[in-house]
Amino acid sequence: MTGTLLNHHAEGPASGAPLLLGPSLGTSYALWDKVAPDLSATHRVIRWDLPGHGGSAADLIGPGAGVGDLAALVLALADSLGVERFAYAGVSLGGAVGLHLAVHHPERIESLAVICSSAHFNGSKPWQERAAQVRAEGLERLAKSADARWFTAGFTVPELVRDHRDADPGAYAACCDALAAFDLRDRLAEISVPTLLVAGREDPATPPAHLREIADAVPSAALVEIPGASHLAPAQCPDAVLTALRAHLNGTAGRGMEVRRAVLGDAHVDRAQARQTPFTARFQDFISRYAWGEIWTDPTLSRRERSMITLTALVAHGHYDELAMHVRAARRNGLTPEEIGAVLLQTAVYCGVPAANSAFATAQRVLAEEEG
Repeated sequence: MTGTLLNHHAEGPASGAPLLLGPSLGTSYALWDKVAPDLSATHRVIRWDLPGHGGSAADLIGPGAGVGDLAALVLALADSLGVERFAYAGVSLGGAVGLHLAVHHPERIESLAVICSSAHFNGSKPWQERAAQVRAEGLERLAKSADARWFTAGFTVPELVRDHRDADPGAYAACCDALAAFDLRDRLAEISVPTLLVAGREDPATPPAHLREIADAVPSAALVEIPGASHLAPAQCPDAVLTALRAHLNGTAGRGMEVRRAVLGDAHVDRAQARQTPFTARFQDFISRYAWGEIWTDPTLSRRERSMITLTALVAHGHYDELAMHVRAARRNGLTPEEIGAVLLQTAVYCGVPAANSAFATAQRVLAEEEG
């Protein structure tokens, strides 16, 4: 198979904001099958195949290739489609391509999402050994262990394993060469575009620490950890990945999370994030994006005033667990214990004495804990 451009699949409105999706080594653009259709409701989604994978020609890459060579192929694809500037999301090797583009071609990148990837891939030796193995014996043995490297026990996506087995060994080995030479740790601070890092909590290939390293180095980056996800998170936990990407692409997730942490405290938000599951991920996104990213950031009211309103509403509806959380938040927003007491006294008139009685008991406990 020969060609000058990467094989790709485009979907979504032609007038939509362009979004390029990059795959992991050994997979095709089918990796995004459970995510891309939903993203295409608002974006012009363009998925591409690595050289020698899916429908891309093997001779687009050769021995000794670097991630920069793959990035150049992605830019050539974008140019052929008339796409000047685009959002980018990639998994593993596809994520490394995104990091390279953000450092070396920032004028082309609108935003970046790096999923189950790294700024380095545990040194060159393992990849050099894998490249040599594949050049000598092909991909059958590696394909047999794909499930263990890609997913948690008992989960599989047969189509992706088949893609692994059918990839061109020479092109696969050249991609291993690229991973062996990749190390962008000393350039991460140069990334200036909005950046999302997504880690699979069960990922043995690029564990959360690798994504946290990038998040710590890239200014204003956001990090999301997905419980139960291994290396190919878009295939195993598509809803959680979709939720994170939607929030990131909409531009309110980072701002909302920042305000949420400022008001509720890191410890509370960290606990909420740790309890997040694929079932609750969309609700957590809703809270961060809508409540904290839109309502609490509206400058019409101060955070002090919003705390007073919130305390009153929680007393009125008897949500005392939430009230305890927001008494702490009110203290962070500058309310004194006396002011909190005055708000609760006001609720006795308009929400009822029994409700206010329970509210005072909750607030007194929380304020004593805070004082202690």
